[in-house]
Amino acid sequence: MKTPRFAPIPASLPATVPFVGPETLERQRGAPFAARLGANENGFGPSPRAVAAMAEAAGEIWKYGDSTNHELMAALAAHLGVTPDHLVVGEGIDGLLGLAVRLMIAPGDQVVTSEGAYPTFNYHVAGFGGVLNKVPYRDDAEDPATLAAKAREVGARLTYLANPDNPMGTWSEGRAIEAMLDQLPEGGLLLLDEAYVEFAPASAIPTINADDPRVIRFRTFSKAYGMAGARIAYAFGNPELIAGFNRIRNHFGVNRIAQAGALVALADQDWLEAVKAQVVAARDRIARIGQQNGLTALPSATNFVALDTGRDGAYARALVAGLAEEGVFIRMPGIAPLDRCVRISCGPEAELDLFAEALPKVLARL
Repeated sequence: MKTPRFAPIPASLPATVPFVGPETLERQRGAPFAARLGANENGFGPSPRAVAAMAEAAGEIWKYGDSTNHELMAALAAHLGVTPDHLVVGEGIDGLLGLAVRLMIAPGDQVVTSEGAYPTFNYHVAGFGGVLNKVPYRDDAEDPATLAAKAREVGARLTYLANPDNPMGTWSEGRAIEAMLDQLPEGGLLLLDEAYVEFAPASAIPTINADDPRVIRFRTFSKAYGMAGARIAYAFGNPELIAGFNRIRNHFGVNRIAQAGALVALADQDWLEAVKAQVVAARDRIARIGQQNGLTALPSATNFVALDTGRDGAYARALVAGLAEEGVFIRMPGIAPLDRCVRISCGPEAELDLFAEALPKVLARL
């Protein structure tokens, strides 16, 4: 009896995932990590008010979530100064990026990104048969002008830019992104991933009319709001573009608990400000730990810091593996020359203490 065949595009792809999760690594090593500093989660946690709202919502988990995300959409619209028609809520930025690619890309369509940028976007492009074109980072940062030039060269339907950037933590000034829009090809669309925007300086946030049909912006409750496990994010842009998501999205994909938590987290801006202050302090401490051990911290506008080893990717990979042996989970960029760095997520003092203790031991072994 033959196994039914896959459709042509998935049949041509390897069965891989963009990231190996820390739980998988813990099973492989046979022990939990003492310091979880690799996935850019918010170790300082969500608003206690949001946790209470989610706990209350759990009693009604027998109900489907509101398929329109009505209350959350209204709150987000007020927060951003747009209308609910400018917004779509989905299962994390990853889920929304997948929908955006599905909405815009047919097999053979051209897509532009940066070499070494967020790999989940590339995964979605491959899944729908798009053709990826990559440009290099400039000075460890994504380069809006070069991305736009490549998009014009190939006639890209989609161009992807994360600002601030993952995996390097660097950022572009908002005016550079505004200028980039004028350089895109006719009919081209910028997917602007702003997952870390709450940590960014004000100058990094572009001023773009919400009706502009050249860009869709993506933001999340996973990072600054501390709700990565809830899988909830949103995108906003021109209402005609955003309406397209309703053609293909999973209308009951965001559960009641996530909706309740996000609604209260958005309202608790005092907690958000406290978390941002803790992240700044943690970034400073990670930089000091690196400096004390001969590593150089890159400037960061995120909740992580890239530490430059001054060596190569093989050395950085050995450092990541060595820290894992010490119970400290970190990650690193995957592409040279970015892969000379390791990436440390901001976390509570106790976990940074473990990192500070383990790092010199591993470096000595290397």
